Amino acid sequence: MTQTRKKVLFIITKSNWGGAQRYVYNLATSLPEEQFEVAVAFGGTGEAGAHSGMLEQKLRGAGIRTMFVPSFMRDVSLTRELGALVELVRLMRRERPDVVHLNSSKAGGVGALAARLAGVKKIIFTSHGLAWDEDRSRNAKKTIKLFSWLTFLLCTHVITITKDNFDRARALPFCNKKIVLVRNGLPALTFESRERARLSLALKAGLLDGGDDVWIGTIAELTPNKALPSLIEAAAILCAQGKRFQLFILGGGEEEEALRDQIAESDLDDCVRLLGFVPDAYRYDRAFDIFTLTSIKEGLPTVLLEAGQAGCAVVASNIPGNAEIVSDSETGLLAAPKDPRDLAANVARLIDDVPERRRLAAALCDKVTRDFSLVRMVDETVHLYRS
Repeated sequence: MTQTRKKVLFIITKSNWGGAQRYVYNLATSLPEEQFEVAVAFGGTGEAGAHSGMLEQKLRGAGIRTMFVPSFMRDVSLTRELGALVELVRLMRRERPDVVHLNSSKAGGVGALAARLAGVKKIIFTSHGLAWDEDRSRNAKKTIKLFSWLTFLLCTHVITITKDNFDRARALPFCNKKIVLVRNGLPALTFESRERARLSLALKAGLLDGGDDVWIGTIAELTPNKALPSLIEAAAILCAQGKRFQLFILGGGEEEEALRDQIAESDLDDCVRLLGFVPDAYRYDRAFDIFTLTSIKEGLPTVLLEAGQAGCAVVASNIPGNAEIVSDSETGLLAAPKDPRDLAANVARLIDDVPERRRLAAALCDKVTRDFSLVRMVDETVHLYRS
């Protein structure tokens, strides 16, 4: 008997190229074609009136059908949220999906309500980190937690990607049976060689001579959640200690101008390189001796999995998403969030101790390869679609 293909509609607020977008792309392009018919709906890159971003280009290149939702944007606007709700209800009634799979907080709330109104039977929301963990005021956190809880109630299942988030989400009223744990996974990636990666980044940075310095890198959207000012402060501390290094920050975002000003004011132009958005930035990970991630809130960060595959030693902030991947002094080092001195001390430890750097890099590579495969993530998600 021929099995009927299930229609899966992914919905995500922004179509730039971050961790959540990479997650949607990996799932959409990896679901078995004989079992699933896939489409992806998304907004622009965040601002009002913005065009679609790199996610659309990559999906179309992979043969995945896409739909643009103009009302989706980063900032909250009641008029636009109502517009997005109407657009999504119409889209779902036209598409008649068996499964709606929502990603990002705004798409989660508006999309879950739209799916209920459209009569969709299976509504899945992937929480890429609990939204109320962001660095906001107490009242804002309470409001965000309330709306997150309402989103969870509207969904039939909520995927959490870390054990910490799984435990805390299950503690919410009436949510215990809705919450499932499916950790992120990656396919085997292809990286540039160390020599080619360093040459490419040196050219982008206008760097003529940095071959004897330790190369430190991070890949992040330049937003407050990434706490990059603390990384630049740590760089200033390392410079004052006489450490020789080059720090490369790959990514674009709303804080770019402020970070450039901080670098200039701290007299770090000779050792801190803000390169802007770099397509498929992970390909250059082997250029780095040390990879850093200083976020104050993460889901299960793809960039750490990529750095682990590439063989980088990692220093990350000690928050639940990062600590799911990096075990302190076993597969990397963990520093207190938004603490430049602790961050600088951990980075200095790896600058000075090359054998330790290599040991931690090898241990992280083994862990990522063993525990965070794309095959496992897809299998567990498919089981949820069919359960």
